[in-house]
Amino acid sequence: MTLRIGRIKSNTTSMIALLGITFVPALATAGEVTLKSSDGTVNITGEFIEFTDNNYIIETPSGPVRVTGRQVNCEGASCPEFTLTDVDIRLAGADVLAQGLAPLLLEGFAGAREAKATATVVSGSGESVFAVVDEDGFGAELANYLVSPTSSGGAFQSLASKSIDIGMSTRRISPSEAEELGQTGAGDMFDPAQEHIVALDSLVMIVHPDNPVSELSYQQLGGIYGGFIKNWAEVGGNDAPITLVERDAGAGTRTELASTLAGRILDQVPPIQPGAVVGANNGTISQIVSNDPNAIGYVGNFFVRGNKGLALINECGRRQTPDAFSVRTEEYALHRFLYLYTRADVTAQPLADLIDYAVSDEAGAVISKAGFIDLGIDRRQQSLDSERAKILVDRDIEEYDAENSLAMLSELENYDRLSATFRFETGSRQLTPRGLLNIEVLTEYLEDQPEGTKVKLVGFADSVGNIANNTVLSRGRAERVLETLQDFAEDRLSGIELTATGYGEAAPVGCNISDNGRRLNRRVEVWIEN
Repeated sequence: MTLRIGRIKSNTTSMIALLGITFVPALATAGEVTLKSSDGTVNITGEFIEFTDNNYIIETPSGPVRVTGRQVNCEGASCPEFTLTDVDIRLAGADVLAQGLAPLLLEGFAGAREAKATATVVSGSGESVFAVVDEDGFGAELANYLVSPTSSGGAFQSLASKSIDIGMSTRRISPSEAEELGQTGAGDMFDPAQEHIVALDSLVMIVHPDNPVSELSYQQLGGIYGGFIKNWAEVGGNDAPITLVERDAGAGTRTELASTLAGRILDQVPPIQPGAVVGANNGTISQIVSNDPNAIGYVGNFFVRGNKGLALINECGRRQTPDAFSVRTEEYALHRFLYLYTRADVTAQPLADLIDYAVSDEAGAVISKAGFIDLGIDRRQQSLDSERAKILVDRDIEEYDAENSLAMLSELENYDRLSATFRFETGSRQLTPRGLLNIEVLTEYLEDQPEGTKVKLVGFADSVGNIANNTVLSRGRAERVLETLQDFAEDRLSGIELTATGYGEAAPVGCNISDNGRRLNRRVEVWIEN
């Protein structure tokens, strides 16, 4: 790796640490620059002094300050210029991944190889090179990785132009983007060998902590972002105008929210409303909301910070919270998968090694440390006083299925539910990519259970059609998952007692009045004897 830094002045002296920022004696100054962090906690303007040891030093009214370059972007004509060559692997994409997950992922990747990842800032826009050096940093350089924060859409454009090797996205690639990449020789971007789900994240609606509103229905949320609800008093809050905080139209975060609202409440994807405040990234949105008592915004869970996260109420009155179990089961609507995408014609070993680590169990602790949800399995008790049990005895719900509900109720206390949940592509017996991944994760989880453990694959259906047919259909789905699991695991689960059953329309997790609700209800759960 070769690095040149322009407009740099040398020599610094002793420093005094204060709140993670270091003050130093005044030095010669250049032009004005602004340093901004992606999480919105740092926004400092001053005269540029120098860039040294991966740190910016600028002169402010409080005196010279030192800020680590990995945590901020530099804006202004006097920011240092960087020239970089000889990078092995280039990663770019969503800021939530580039600045939230990738640094810790690379550090964990290096540690798993008894190596050390050392970061060097190489641009004023937050780009860093991570050099992975053998023997805990004292050996040979194994590879280096350039990480650039852009956007999910930008990741696919860069993959198409072959300017990066790994694209980082908070949404799944669209068919048109995949087609464009295919025309460049990138291969099938939906192939599991090129589309890698590495983590999950919840998208959280946030308001100022002093805002009395603690929950919103999807109808209300659609009204706010569709421009029909403009005052907090209309949703049970104070008589004050709503400050609408948005992401730019190309951001994966906005795509997730807008598509959810369009699929449930609105006739089409809502445009950004006139007067909305548009934040450049998750951190900026979090900061804007924390400074405005009347603001509402949406961020990945990692960026909630000191703001208040709102619960959401679905179309049939059920409360949804962004806890890890609900995200893993996909029952919290505003969830998203975090992806790494690769081209089929890029086969460099350093790339393959990093991808293998990113999707392994080893990466789970790093993913959790970064504030995301790993692909592991949660276990939850199913008690008779749970919300699920209440639904089973609620004869007022439109799709009440007495026989299956009572049969399921009798089993609840004997079995815990695992978060691994299987869904199928529309009109198909083919599992979704998340379902296929769950087969592998579930196999590894069950391998560690005591011999003789009883596990049920439990199928469910939506309310379309008659109850008898839906019961048969739900059982067939469970048997399909059982067959897939046994084919994948071979003899690895020979000591586990696996069975399949179906409870038809019982215990809906979504509202059968909408396409999305019916999709959620067409599922197979995994129960394990307690």
